[in-house]
Amino acid sequence: MRGLLLLVASLPLYGQGAFMLRGGTVHTISGPVIQDASVLVRNGKIVGVGKGLAAPYGVPVIDVTGLHVYPGMIDSASTLGLNGLNPDVAELGLFSPQLRSGSAVNWAAEPIAMARENGVTRAVTVPDGELLAGQLSLIGLRGEAGNAPTVALYLRFPTIETTRLVPHESEEDDEEPETAVRQEPVPYAEAKQLHDNRLRLLNDFFDRARRYRKGHTKTDLRFEAMLPVLDGSAKLFVTAVREREIREAIEFADRQKVKIILADAAECYKVLDLIAKRGIAVVLQPTWSLPIDEDDPYDRAFTTPGELFRAGIPFSIGTFGGIGSRNLPYQAAAAVPFGLPHDEAYKAVSLNAARIFGLEKNLGSIEEGKSADLIVTDGDPLEVTSSVKRVFIDGQAVDLETRRRKLYEKYLARP
Repeated sequence: MRGLLLLVASLPLYGQGAFMLRGGTVHTISGPVIQDASVLVRNGKIVGVGKGLAAPYGVPVIDVTGLHVYPGMIDSASTLGLNGLNPDVAELGLFSPQLRSGSAVNWAAEPIAMARENGVTRAVTVPDGELLAGQLSLIGLRGEAGNAPTVALYLRFPTIETTRLVPHESEEDDEEPETAVRQEPVPYAEAKQLHDNRLRLLNDFFDRARRYRKGHTKTDLRFEAMLPVLDGSAKLFVTAVREREIREAIEFADRQKVKIILADAAECYKVLDLIAKRGIAVVLQPTWSLPIDEDDPYDRAFTTPGELFRAGIPFSIGTFGGIGSRNLPYQAAAAVPFGLPHDEAYKAVSLNAARIFGLEKNLGSIEEGKSADLIVTDGDPLEVTSSVKRVFIDGQAVDLETRRRKLYEKYLARP
């Protein structure tokens, strides 16, 4: 009998990293809001959600009575960890599909901690470049290197650009308007010729990739990276801001028989029927973006999410920056007074993002079997008055200390 007791005592408890959040209001996002509920986590996964759950023997219970539990937020387009304040992160050359953005992340970058502190637990990192700039990677914001799977291939679609178009302001750019370098307009004929040449090169690259797929004698990493796109198992993440670019990008996808996600598509509201008919998802630019044209309505970026929702088009919101990721919840919140239902606003930075990148079986909501990416707040995380009290990524508690918070506390305590 004594040997049996020793054996039982030596067995591991319910599971590594097991814990229960008890007594909070659980916002599942994929289903109803559950009052006075519990979330049970084991081995980094959610294994129970609901009312009246009993904690298995030995499992620590964290009392979150009076607080709210949400799934962690996902930034659908970010440069977190890929840049500092004033770097050049663009890749050289027109075609670099083999490069993985996740392998270049600086995990010590302060913007990662700042985003995590505000409830962002995952980000899709986007490389920069001319045409096919590389692969988008999904990173977890625990602040340490880990598996960063590829979720799409990035294509900056050719555009006829006579003047430099900035669809949204960069929070990394601290230059004053009067000191910033202003580019002279490019003649239309010259811009059109550059557009046509790049489109020709792009089509030619796809043709070469298809020939490579049929048979090759020497491995080419660029074409190897194209194979998932050509066989339909991966999508192209296509930046197309203007209406004309959006239409051309969709025509290109139809011609090449590839699947795409429209990114930074500021003028998607002009072609809603076409996008809906093709079943294409959209990753929107930040709602805090200025209108593209001087005669656009001031609230154009605020109303577009609601229009996409009413048209039945799946969409999410990305910050397309590094420092700005911390403001992701407020980018979604800004669309609510302009027609986007509140529940859909949180989906735009959680479940919708997971669905767009094919990650919904593991992320985006609080359901059994999904990764335990959870945030505990004292109110609605879309409100600036709310605070994030706890963050768990893959079931592991994450330190919310940041340099900004340390400096705040330091100078707050000054006599």
